[in-house]
Amino acid sequence: QVGLVESGGRLVQAGGSLKLSCAASGRTFSTYMVGWFRQAPGKEREFVAGISSSGDITYYPESVKGRFTISRDNAKITVSLQMNSLKPEDTAVYYCAADRRVLDWVRARDYGYWGQGTQVTVSS
Repeated sequence: QVGLVESGGRLVQAGGSLKLSCAASGRTFSTYMVGWFRQAPGKEREFVAGISSSGDITYYPESVKGRFTISRDNAKITVSLQMNSLKPEDTAVYYCAADRRVLDWVRARDYGYWGQGTQVTVSS
């Protein structure tokens, strides 16, 4: 079992950068796949990045590919999301999620553990 706490969200101007962090608890975190999702008001939760347990495989949807980078440090049990060239449409609450076995990276219900979210607001 793991606990997840996101941090780093804030107000940023369009074109700017932001790095989100997900701090995990639990000695077996290195065996968990991790995903970052976001949810804007009135919209469904959307997958934005995923990383394998070892960190050697990452996956991004087209909407953020080339702008977002996910990474993990299993020694420090943290997962980061570097976001560059931010756009107003990136405004959302960003969530970190994890599970040992994820069949579909983009499917939120495949992840059993979630953080509380951190707000990212991009002004135009």
